[in-house]
Amino acid sequence: MKSILFFSIFTYFLFSATSCVNKTKSVKKIVSEETMQKVYEEIKTPFKYGVVFQHPDTTKLIDSPTIFREGDSWHMTYIVFDGQGYETWLAESKDLIQWESKGKILSFTENTWDANQKAGYVSLVNYDWGGNYNVEKFNNNYWMTYLGGNTTGYEAGVLKIGLADTKTLTKVQSWNTNNSPILSPEDFDVRWFEDKTIYKSLVIKDTLLHTGHEYIMYYNAKGMGDFESIGMAVSDDMMSWQRFGEDPIITRNKGICGDAQIAKFNDVYVMFYFGAFWKPGAFERFACSYDLINWTDWQGQDLIAPSESYDNKYAHKPWVIKWNDVVYHFYNAVGDKGRVIALATSKDLSK
Repeated sequence: MKSILFFSIFTYFLFSATSCVNKTKSVKKIVSEETMQKVYEEIKTPFKYGVVFQHPDTTKLIDSPTIFREGDSWHMTYIVFDGQGYETWLAESKDLIQWESKGKILSFTENTWDANQKAGYVSLVNYDWGGNYNVEKFNNNYWMTYLGGNTTGYEAGVLKIGLADTKTLTKVQSWNTNNSPILSPEDFDVRWFEDKTIYKSLVIKDTLLHTGHEYIMYYNAKGMGDFESIGMAVSDDMMSWQRFGEDPIITRNKGICGDAQIAKFNDVYVMFYFGAFWKPGAFERFACSYDLINWTDWQGQDLIAPSESYDNKYAHKPWVIKWNDVVYHFYNAVGDKGRVIALATSKDLSK
């Protein structure tokens, strides 16, 4: 009788513990359609302002704006392709409309793993929606991840993720780079969707430790099937990174999903990203999450899509902020002006 009672109690507690684990895994996994619609109404930018920035040498292609604020000025890192590969430059603005190129901060080198490709993206930008958009330090330095490689050409060869740092965020000088990549498609723990090449990366600080780690990196990569998806990695020290999960968090299993940017709107995280070639052209999308891990993809219309002469080929690679009650959606436009940075807004600023 005692053994039967003990077995019953043991079975009860085992079942209860299992049930709790299952419930924990499923908490807040899906963002409702109603909430997704509210987010869309908040972030949409129906007014295309036009081209706001071209590189001083207009024959060169520019790409991937990262925008942040220091003091009373706005700054943009952007990448430049000149035929050899990518380098990273810095621009400055007082009003988010008029931009001036200041100079180069990641340059070509010789006989290094990243000799011909250094496309950088500033890390730890404040991502509160309508926040200050300042950049946080770690270990008294500012940080930047970058797409790196030693093959010449447009996104050529096996691309990896490098890490750079500096003491002075907006001074035009070369950032310090590591002698080896921090993530590579050749790593032993590489996943099926990233074992060919890795592209743009974004690093944020997760103060709520949703993953159990302080820092999260989102990056797009190409693997089996030759399509690009967005995956995750995590870190506690910015230097050593481990992959998180077995599968991509955003994918269409064809074309491209890439260039994630994160914003936090109330209790919802918003991921801006671009899609391409799973329907015609390249266009801006978004997804939402309560935990930075499980994402609900927006099923409605594109945030930005080709419609003007300057973006009639591609409208993609977002950086979106809210400032003084206006949403500014910067993106890489490809059309009759070449490859430039364009802007769409929530209010008509042309009047």
